[in-house]
Amino acid sequence: MSLSVTDTAAAGAEASAPAPVASRTDQTDIADWIALLKPRVMSLVVFTGLIGLLIAPGHINPVIGLTAVLCIAVGAGACGAINMWYDRDIDALMRRTRNRPIPAGRMPPGAALGFGITLAAASVLLMFVAVGTAAASVLSLSILFYVFVYTMWLKRRTPQNIVIGGAAGAFPAVIGWAAVTGSVSMVPLVLFAIVFFWTPPHFWSLSLYASEDYARAGVPMLPVVAGGRETRRQIMLYTVVLAGVSLLPWVMGFAGPVYLGVTSILDVGFLVSAWRVLRDRQDGTGRSLTNDAPARAAFRFSLAYLFLVFSALAVDRLAR
Repeated sequence: MSLSVTDTAAAGAEASAPAPVASRTDQTDIADWIALLKPRVMSLVVFTGLIGLLIAPGHINPVIGLTAVLCIAVGAGACGAINMWYDRDIDALMRRTRNRPIPAGRMPPGAALGFGITLAAASVLLMFVAVGTAAASVLSLSILFYVFVYTMWLKRRTPQNIVIGGAAGAFPAVIGWAAVTGSVSMVPLVLFAIVFFWTPPHFWSLSLYASEDYARAGVPMLPVVAGGRETRRQIMLYTVVLAGVSLLPWVMGFAGPVYLGVTSILDVGFLVSAWRVLRDRQDGTGRSLTNDAPARAAFRFSLAYLFLVFSALAVDRLAR
């Protein structure tokens, strides 16, 4: 459930030797336990889940609704903790991740794994008992997909890791919808598709200026495997597809003029950002001559894009 989406710090410079792994939990403070949850990723996951809950037809008791959002947050945090346990070897090699609790030597790997498994089980169980089978089932699927399909299978094996793995970060809106309706219909699947097609241009923009980190760790991100030029073309392609998919709520009659107007403007902005990434000045190997300034700007815009598109949908629906 990640918005796989979304470790935001830039990668870059010199290699460093892996830090020793801690063997005692008394070296760990509360900030490290919070860091395991990947709070920045969690915040976006919680937001899209909340929007799915707010726009779903029908009514839900506010306490049950808050419980559903809490379960989504805890499930996302569980994914983050298990991901950090599994990726501790490559995290130690990358500048942007080497200070995480495990590679920095402040937390034993087993503690992180136990924490993640406990949170995952608790989130699914609470969702099942307090909210319902449908929401609990989708939450369980999202956790299993993130851990086993993305983290353990795709991430280290294919440059399409972000494309396929993007499904993990697209589940929360579906979970929120299912919490209210007890089912999954076409509308939450469209919201799923928006996040799914948003993920590649979002994360590949980051990977362009973090490519040295990924290469050092042996992670086959697209810029490492296919080069900067192909990555820029793929960013443009997926942004075009996203622009079409983002209008589907309006095409289906689920959203009105507020959503159409806001999303159309945002689509133009995203397309312009992707075009600038595509046309960025490069050397003969596809390396940016501008320190990847367009990619950095596109990454920042993509974060605002998803937040504003989902906000516009909520405002549009609640204003009716």
